[in-house]
Amino acid sequence: MPRILIIDDEKAIRNTLKEILEYESYTVDQAEDGPTGLDMLIKNKYDVVLCDIKMPKMDGIEVLERAQIAAPDAAFIMVSAHGNIDTAVDATKKGAFDFIQKPPDLNRLLVTVRNALDRTKLVTETKTLKKKIAKSSEMVGSSPELEAVRKQIAKVAPTDARVLITGPNGAGKEMVARQLHELSNRASGPMVEVNCAAIPSELIESELFGHEKGSFTSAVKQRIGKFEQADGGTLFLDEIGDMSLSAQAKVLRALQENKITRVGGEKEISVNVRVIAATNKDLQQEIADRNFREDLYHRLSVILIKVPALNDRRDDIGDLVQRFLQDIARDYGDKPKKIDDKALAYLKGLDWRGNIRELRNVVERLIIMSDDTITEADAKAFAGK
Repeated sequence: MPRILIIDDEKAIRNTLKEILEYESYTVDQAEDGPTGLDMLIKNKYDVVLCDIKMPKMDGIEVLERAQIAAPDAAFIMVSAHGNIDTAVDATKKGAFDFIQKPPDLNRLLVTVRNALDRTKLVTETKTLKKKIAKSSEMVGSSPELEAVRKQIAKVAPTDARVLITGPNGAGKEMVARQLHELSNRASGPMVEVNCAAIPSELIESELFGHEKGSFTSAVKQRIGKFEQADGGTLFLDEIGDMSLSAQAKVLRALQENKITRVGGEKEISVNVRVIAATNKDLQQEIADRNFREDLYHRLSVILIKVPALNDRRDDIGDLVQRFLQDIARDYGDKPKKIDDKALAYLKGLDWRGNIRELRNVVERLIIMSDDTITEADAKAFAGK
């Protein structure tokens, strides 16, 4: 049930607001001044705060400013009988969700509270989603090979340098790209991913740069491309070794000039994008075979990060298996299963050509086919090797 705090030095106003909000089935607490309200915000979690501006001891704007640190998730609605446009603008700039005047109109008050609750819910859901994404992109393990990759990421992420990530399929190149974005100055911006291998060559330019209405037969409306969508953030070009030569030429121009032109358009559009690329191919060989532009390679590979194959970091298999046991159980809404030491030793000795992706599939299969504890016999029977 949503919880609301009313901070106001006028008891009659507090009681009136409390009665109205409790009638709407909200849980309501009261504070007679700013310091008391701040103390309650620190000790309890509130979804919405209705705060008077003119109060003794501490005015509402100061309460708002301090609450940005003490309780940043609570949506503040400032209330005042002496308000004007300047006051409302000042309160909004300092983080208030909205501003209403005393005596508040009942409908306006309830609509504002509902909107504030929607905002609080959205913020909470966004934080939860970001935590899930961060956890899914976390690189698990402590092998020297993985530690070397982590050190590279820590040095490179805060810069705007372009990065080319190499390594076999399923080794975790996408996780490296996500870590680079999340630890960068662009983390608050979008991270837009493009799988160059999954898009037909005739559509890749439209996908990357967008198109104007009528530029080709099926272009029934204007489309914004991935470069524009990633403006202010990071564009991750996965499997770039599979990109057509014509698209490579346009990507090269975009990297050189920080400008793109939509398919069928003439206007140049400025973009502020950090490009991270990944491939499982040997691009030097692709250059020799004239399948990849050497000038684009040098533009992309300011920093090279090589992700090791799972066979080259076997010490991490135990940690990865334990993580997958937890993650898959959570996805199934079930209790995590255990794995005995012999089963783990057997898995560590296998050839993992499919890398982390293959290991996860095997662990999921073992969870489905085994009892509460995965044994060596289970591993031999169901690992599929």
